[in-house]
Amino acid sequence: MSDLIKRSLSLSGHRTSVALEPEFWAVLDTMAATRQQSFASLVASLDATRDPERPLASALRVAALMHLQKSIQASD
Repeated sequence: MSDLIKRSLSLSGHRTSVALEPEFWAVLDTMAATRQQSFASLVASLDATRDPERPLASALRVAALMHLQKSIQASD
Protein backbone atom coordinates (compact mmCIF):
# COMPACT_ATOMS: atom_id res chain seq x y z
CA MET A 1 0.00 0.00 0.00
CA SER A 2 1.30 3.44 -0.90
CA ASP A 3 1.92 6.12 1.67
CA LEU A 4 -0.26 9.19 1.40
CA ILE A 5 1.31 12.42 0.20
CA LYS A 6 -0.10 15.67 1.53
CA ARG A 7 -0.29 18.80 -0.61
CA SER A 8 -1.36 22.22 0.62
CA LEU A 9 -3.09 24.84 -1.48
CA SER A 10 -5.49 27.76 -1.30
CA LEU A 11 -9.13 27.30 -2.27
CA SER A 12 -11.41 30.32 -2.24
CA GLY A 13 -8.87 32.21 -0.17
CA HIS A 14 -8.54 29.50 2.48
CA ARG A 15 -5.55 27.23 2.99
CA THR A 16 -6.30 23.54 2.96
CA SER A 17 -4.38 20.33 2.54
CA VAL A 18 -5.29 17.07 0.89
CA ALA A 19 -3.63 13.69 1.37
CA LEU A 20 -3.76 11.23 -1.54
CA GLU A 21 -1.80 8.29 -2.81
CA PRO A 22 1.02 9.25 -5.21
CA GLU A 23 -0.74 7.44 -8.07
CA PHE A 24 -3.71 9.81 -7.79
CA TRP A 25 -1.44 12.86 -7.64
CA ALA A 26 0.25 11.68 -10.84
CA VAL A 27 -3.07 11.43 -12.68
CA LEU A 28 -4.21 14.83 -11.37
CA ASP A 29 -0.91 16.40 -12.48
CA THR A 30 -1.47 14.88 -15.95
CA MET A 31 -5.02 16.22 -16.00
CA ALA A 32 -3.79 19.73 -15.23
CA ALA A 33 -1.14 19.54 -17.96
CA THR A 34 -3.62 18.17 -20.49
CA ARG A 35 -6.04 20.99 -19.72
CA GLN A 36 -3.22 23.52 -19.70
CA GLN A 37 -4.16 24.57 -16.18
CA SER A 38 -2.12 25.04 -13.08
CA PHE A 39 -2.58 22.33 -10.49
CA ALA A 40 -4.27 24.82 -8.14
CA SER A 41 -6.66 25.87 -10.90
CA LEU A 42 -7.59 22.26 -11.63
CA VAL A 43 -8.31 21.54 -7.97
CA ALA A 44 -10.30 24.78 -7.65
CA SER A 45 -12.49 23.84 -10.63
CA LEU A 46 -13.07 20.33 -9.26
CA ASP A 47 -13.83 21.78 -5.83
CA ALA A 48 -16.35 24.23 -7.28
CA THR A 49 -18.31 21.47 -9.01
CA ARG A 50 -18.23 18.74 -6.36
CA ASP A 51 -21.20 17.73 -4.24
CA PRO A 52 -20.76 19.50 -0.89
CA GLU A 53 -21.37 16.16 0.83
CA ARG A 54 -18.34 14.62 -0.91
CA PRO A 55 -14.97 15.31 0.74
CA LEU A 56 -12.41 17.04 -1.47
CA ALA A 57 -10.00 14.08 -1.38
CA SER A 58 -12.77 11.78 -2.55
CA ALA A 59 -13.77 14.19 -5.34
CA LEU A 60 -10.16 14.31 -6.53
CA ARG A 61 -9.88 10.52 -6.57
CA VAL A 62 -13.13 10.21 -8.54
CA ALA A 63 -12.00 12.89 -11.01
CA ALA A 64 -8.72 11.02 -11.56
CA LEU A 65 -10.58 7.76 -12.09
CA MET A 66 -13.01 9.36 -14.55
CA HIS A 67 -10.10 10.91 -16.46
CA LEU A 68 -8.46 7.51 -16.83
CA GLN A 69 -11.73 5.89 -17.89
CA LYS A 70 -12.22 8.52 -20.61
CA SER A 71 -8.65 8.01 -21.78
CA ILE A 72 -9.22 4.27 -22.07
CA GLN A 73 -12.50 4.74 -23.95
CA ALA A 74 -10.88 7.21 -26.34
CA SER A 75 -8.17 4.71 -27.21
CA ASP A 76 -10.62 1.89 -27.97
